[in-house]
Amino acid sequence: MTMFDPTERKFEIELKLENETTKLKELKENVERSSNLTKGITGILSSFEQRLARLEETILPVYNETGNLQRSQQNIERTLAALDHVIGYYSVAQEVEVTVRSGPFVAGLDEFLAAMQRLQTALHYFEKNNPQSVELENVSSLFNAGGDALNREFKELLLKHSRPVPPITLLDLVAVDEELTTDDASVSSLTQFPEAVGSQLVLMADWLVAQGRDEFMNVYARIRATVLLKSLHQLREQQRSGSGGSVQGVAASPVVRPKKEGTKHENPGKRASHRMKQMFEKKSKKMFLKASQTLESSTGLTLGARRATLHLVEAREDVVDEQEMENYLVCVMALQRLMQHERTLMTGIIPLQHQHQVFQIIIQEALDTIVEDGQNIATRAKRCIGRHDFGAVLVVFPILKQLLNMRPEFERTVEGCDFKIRSQFTNILNTLHLTGAKALEDFIENVRSDTSSGLPKDGTVHELTSNVLVFAEQLLEYMDTIAGVLGQDPAYNNAYLQIPNHNKIDKNKAFLGIYIKKVLSQLNYTLITKSDAYSDVGVKALFRLNNSHHVLKALQRSALLDLVTISEPDCEQTYINMIETHKKAYRESWSKVLHHIMNNDDIVTSAGKLKDKDRNTAKEKFSGFNKEMEEIARTQRGYSIPDVELRESLKRDNKEYILPKYNAFYDKYSTLSFSKNPEKYVKYSPEQVAALLDHFFDVAA
Repeated sequence: MTMFDPTERKFEIELKLENETTKLKELKENVERSSNLTKGITGILSSFEQRLARLEETILPVYNETGNLQRSQQNIERTLAALDHVIGYYSVAQEVEVTVRSGPFVAGLDEFLAAMQRLQTALHYFEKNNPQSVELENVSSLFNAGGDALNREFKELLLKHSRPVPPITLLDLVAVDEELTTDDASVSSLTQFPEAVGSQLVLMADWLVAQGRDEFMNVYARIRATVLLKSLHQLREQQRSGSGGSVQGVAASPVVRPKKEGTKHENPGKRASHRMKQMFEKKSKKMFLKASQTLESSTGLTLGARRATLHLVEAREDVVDEQEMENYLVCVMALQRLMQHERTLMTGIIPLQHQHQVFQIIIQEALDTIVEDGQNIATRAKRCIGRHDFGAVLVVFPILKQLLNMRPEFERTVEGCDFKIRSQFTNILNTLHLTGAKALEDFIENVRSDTSSGLPKDGTVHELTSNVLVFAEQLLEYMDTIAGVLGQDPAYNNAYLQIPNHNKIDKNKAFLGIYIKKVLSQLNYTLITKSDAYSDVGVKALFRLNNSHHVLKALQRSALLDLVTISEPDCEQTYINMIETHKKAYRESWSKVLHHIMNNDDIVTSAGKLKDKDRNTAKEKFSGFNKEMEEIARTQRGYSIPDVELRESLKRDNKEYILPKYNAFYDKYSTLSFSKNPEKYVKYSPEQVAALLDHFFDVAA
């Protein structure tokens, strides 16, 4: 291990001490210089501060004086401007009087409203600052006069451009029907206010609302209510004049009169309503075709000039015919379109919060008219039903059906109106509903107690049968509506629930099927009861046969059978069985004839010779047969079997029933020598009897 020399160690320490001393000396010198510089800068800044203070003391008074002068100038300018402004208020009335007095029509709406704005500003100034001044009275008087003038201009402009909608346009609107597709089919839109007029009405309405002058809304409501009512009135007048959309001639009969050829001078209303007439003609022809097929094909009868309904009555004031029904429906649909139009028309003119109230005023009177007409139709229909004229129900159901279809749209249209308005449509529906329900039930009761006509002497189809079936077929068109009426009766609901798997069956079809079943059951009971009045067995059986066969064919030919089968699956077979039963009952009419040719063992021959007793018996048999055969031939030639197929089948049955028996009798006794004049007794050969049977029912047929 090396040992350090102390001398060297001391030398190193002294050397380091000397270096540190030198550095300390330099540091002190630097501190001294920095202190001197700091003192110098401090002196300079102090001197600068003193100079600035002296400068501020010199400039500040000048600055303050300049500011005072500027504020004085601004005050003077504001005072002058205020004076000019105030002086302007005193001259406003004079400056705008000519414009305001002349009104918006002469001065122009924009200039007039600008003048009214100036008057309003002056009015506010005087009310706030000088309420006792004469100028306030002048400005207020002129401002009110301007408001009155604007109200008058609003009314005059509204009156000028508010015209009733022509019947032609309304007919076009309601004539849109899926059954009616013509190349030129178009729907005229209801006339709106011209764009410029609409803008002016909106500007005037906005200003009047802002000023709290809402009397213009009553004016608007009254004018538009009058226009709406006139539109409806003109449509009704055109309908009455025969140039509307109804089918001429339907009032008296469902037979539609041929359309006349158009001429150069054809009524414009008739041309415009051509599509409407087509629609109603098509529906009427369809109704007539059903009725005529039902009667003519099965009974040989034609509708002629009568209505195909039960218990026809002559024209009376309380009879509602198809034309009136159509006219009423057109008016209802037209009112609906007009109401929608009024809703649209008031947008922008009437404030939103007041639209429902104004709309109610507009539609109230026209709606009351339609409601009154509907109630009148229902009342008259009830009177007709009370007299057993059930054709009235064929007027009620189309109206009820159409109104039910329109109900959602109507409710949307009157949304926001009070309960009275919203309930009026429902009231009509309820009235028609009750009328229809009563008519349906009274119809069954009337079938039960029918006294409309006596029994037909020829045993043909009773008028009651044909009318009931025509009536029933016409109900098919309104199945959904009638089902809704019947569905309110618990009895029908219970009957529906008794049908197996009823939840898988169309409820509307089931309800109508149940009703038709009740009608047919009552019809059959009534016919059986009526037929008991016949004294002759043959005509009684033929009467029952004709009617049962006619009912079955009518059911098979229409959709009625499918409906009745829902609640009565054996309906068709039941009628077939009834027909066979009536045929068997008819054979009893031959008992008197067969009595003479039966028991062929009554005569005993011995070597071709007859005893006197046997000869007399043979004579009596031939004479009795001839007499009864001629009598029944004469009688039944007057009986009627309208259906050709049934008539021929019954003739065949007669031959199959009579001829074998007569052949056996004829073959056994015609060759016997029981008279010197056999031709006196043997009058008919089997061929002649067959020919005689072929002429049965011919006269009436």
